[in-house]
Amino acid sequence: MRAWASACTVAALFCPGAALAADKTCSDITNDGQPYTVCLVASGDPGLRLFLGDGKGQVYGSFSALSQGLAAEGQRLVFAMNAGMYRPDLQPVGLYVEGGRQIHAANTRSGFGNFHMKPNGIFWIGPQGAAVTETSRFLQMSPKADYATQSGPMLVISGKLHPRFRAQAPSRKIRNGVGVCRDGRTRFAISNTPVTFHDFAVLFRDKLGCPDALYLDGSISALLSPELGRSDGWRPMGPIVGLVAKAP
Repeated sequence: MRAWASACTVAALFCPGAALAADKTCSDITNDGQPYTVCLVASGDPGLRLFLGDGKGQVYGSFSALSQGLAAEGQRLVFAMNAGMYRPDLQPVGLYVEGGRQIHAANTRSGFGNFHMKPNGIFWIGPQGAAVTETSRFLQMSPKADYATQSGPMLVISGKLHPRFRAQAPSRKIRNGVGVCRDGRTRFAISNTPVTFHDFAVLFRDKLGCPDALYLDGSISALLSPELGRSDGWRPMGPIVGLVAKAP
C-alpha cells in the first residue's frame, strides 16, 4: 500500500492517497520524515477484539500463542498489536474488559511512569463501535463495554495534544497507540524508528485525523501483520488487540 500523499490534510481524509490506504489493513507511511506502520479498522467491525488469556487462564503472552489458539477455532489474525501496559506477571496495570467481563479494575492512582502521566485513557469497544476516552470521563459515563484496556498517557484529547508533551523532548522510543478518527474508523500505529511523544501525538492528530488517541506502550511495542510479512514480539506481552477473520 502506498503512503498518503503529502498534500493530504486532516480535512481531506478522502484524498487519493487515503483512498489507496484503505485497500489494505496495514500500510507503511511517513510523517515529518519519520516512518510508521498504520493499521485501519472499519467502524463497527466485529472482528476487532482484545485478548489476554485462553479458556484455562493461561496468558497468551505472544502473537504466536494467540494465533495458534485462534487457528484451533478456525480463525486467523489479520493484524495484532500489544494493547496496554502490564505487570511482570503479564496482567494489566489498569482496567481490562474482555467479552463483557471485567478482569481488572480501573487504576486511578498517581505514580511514576507513562501510565500515570495523566490524563491517561481507555480504548474500548461497545455496541456502537470503538472509542478512546479519558479515564475519569469513562468512569463517569460507565458505558457498556465488550472490550476495554486502560493505558497512558492520552496522546490527543478532543483535538489537543497532551499538555505535558514538548516538541524538543529528548526521550525517543519505538511507540504504538490507537486513535478513533474523524471518519469513524480506528487506526493503530507503531513507529518504525524511535520518536518522541510529541511527534507520535502529532501523527494521530494531523496525519491520521484522530481527535482522541491513546498511547499503548513503548520499547516493547510490537506488530503482527501477515500481509506485510511482519511479526515482531521479542518479549512477552500482556493484553493484545487483534483483528480476527475466518481462516481460509
